[in-house]
Amino acid sequence: MSAGRKDEPRTLQEKINYLLKESFPDGAPSDREFCRIVEARGGALSHSYFGKLRKGQLTEVRDETLQALGMGFDCDWRFFKPESQVEAEVAAGLRFLADKRAGGISGIAGRGVAEEGLSPDLLDFALDLVEKARQETQERPAEPQT
Repeated sequence: MSAGRKDEPRTLQEKINYLLKESFPDGAPSDREFCRIVEARGGALSHSYFGKLRKGQLTEVRDETLQALGMGFDCDWRFFKPESQVEAEVAAGLRFLADKRAGGISGIAGRGVAEEGLSPDLLDFALDLVEKARQETQERPAEPQT
């Protein structure tokens, strides 16, 4: 699908129903069958919860649920996130990389970072700390050398 097309799925319900149609050409599995697929791939999702998602009765879900959907459809779980969240994550990541390449960030250890990387909030926090440190360095008078 190209960006901006009217038939492009936008909501979580639209994305689920689109993938059910496209991923299972012989017919979409039942809610129970889909959840068995998720379970077989290491995830957890109840059939009643999945049914509510498919029908659009639930729209706000945790990342763990989106990850389970990704397992069931064998796709990147971030496909299910609202565009604004994905855009914020990408923008924060790009700002972080640009600052790192420009020498503003160095010596960061990725302890405890999940495979998807730092969250946008954590990236923003780190960038704010870097900017504050940069400002303090520029405001501080040079120390006389002896």
